[in-house]
Amino acid sequence: MEKSFRFFLRSHLFVFFLLFFTPIAPRTVQAFTGTYGINYGRIADNIPSPDEVVTLLRAAKIKNVRIYDADHSVLNAFSGTGLEIVIGLPNGNLKEMSGNESHAMDWVKENVQAFLPRTKICGIAVGNEVLGGGDYELWTVLLGAAKNIYNSLEKLHLTDVVQIQTAHSQAVFANSYPPSSCIFKDNVVQFMKPLLEFFSQIGSPFCLNAYPFLAYMGDPENIDINYSLFQSTKGISDSKTNLHYDNMLDAQIDAAYAALEDAGFNKMEVIVTETGWASRGDDNEAAATVDNARTYNYNLRKRLAKRKGTPLRPKKMLKAYIFAIFNENLKPGPTSERNFGLFKPDGSIAYDIGYHGLKSSADSSHLSLKDFRARGWVQTCSLILITLLSRWFYF
Repeated sequence: MEKSFRFFLRSHLFVFFLLFFTPIAPRTVQAFTGTYGINYGRIADNIPSPDEVVTLLRAAKIKNVRIYDADHSVLNAFSGTGLEIVIGLPNGNLKEMSGNESHAMDWVKENVQAFLPRTKICGIAVGNEVLGGGDYELWTVLLGAAKNIYNSLEKLHLTDVVQIQTAHSQAVFANSYPPSSCIFKDNVVQFMKPLLEFFSQIGSPFCLNAYPFLAYMGDPENIDINYSLFQSTKGISDSKTNLHYDNMLDAQIDAAYAALEDAGFNKMEVIVTETGWASRGDDNEAAATVDNARTYNYNLRKRLAKRKGTPLRPKKMLKAYIFAIFNENLKPGPTSERNFGLFKPDGSIAYDIGYHGLKSSADSSHLSLKDFRARGWVQTCSLILITLLSRWFYF
């Protein structure tokens, strides 16, 4: 009897030890739900208010949103809606955040902590297309800014809620055809590798702005436009990997995976943070038409709905943010830059890919907005309750 009791006691103490003393691996925060998101650019003076944008996004059932700053009117409008938003730390703030930890903490408190949990801020994009860009001074401060923002989140116990990331253009690559040959440029590598090492440690993805539109515009004589638009085409084959590509976006993503593998980060996920097609352009931008924009965005939506990976990473479900919600009439540059929107400035659709604009859904949008805000509040209350219960049981 005594022997049995000792065995019983030892076994239960062992279970107790496993439950309470075994270290728990940190949870990697996810800043993307599903496969489809959209960029909310606001370089315009004629677009709907943030509250109307919330109604539009909810009607379109688009949950993942990126903005390029931390505008409080947007963050307040998103409060209680359940929409998941990645905010931006603009390039102009990188030097300050890299050189001053207290300023980074102040920025996080003011623009992140103050809005959580009602506004679901799930990510911070530290800078945009810095490496490979023309301001070399920013190259040297990007990592420091990312670390200081992350450390501020860590001190505020928010690293399991908010993910740190930064988006790269294809200017960081030395070549991308065929995909398996892609590597980072020599002058980028010395800055990219430490950044990737840090992002690998904190579980952040490689964020890529990928535009088949721009690639086609750069070489229309040698690139089949159907290949760029997800249309029927013979595609390309990569002789090194024996993989076949029937669309350019998949090839651009796998080129990024090849560059990451060459740099020693073959386990890092690639997420497309911008992609789209212009519906209007200058005389030398013949591919920027409504028909091509409709075709690209409709086929991209179908591609993402399949929830599948790329030829090189078939098990990593492709995730992409579309650029953008609206045409932005104040953006500089060629006409195409101002015409990437799925919606017109008044909120009506720019072309039909299955969404309804604000005008066509106005009758039901007000009730839907109330309903979604209520749902967001219920979700928040549930999260608080679960957190309190888990702490009570733990202690």
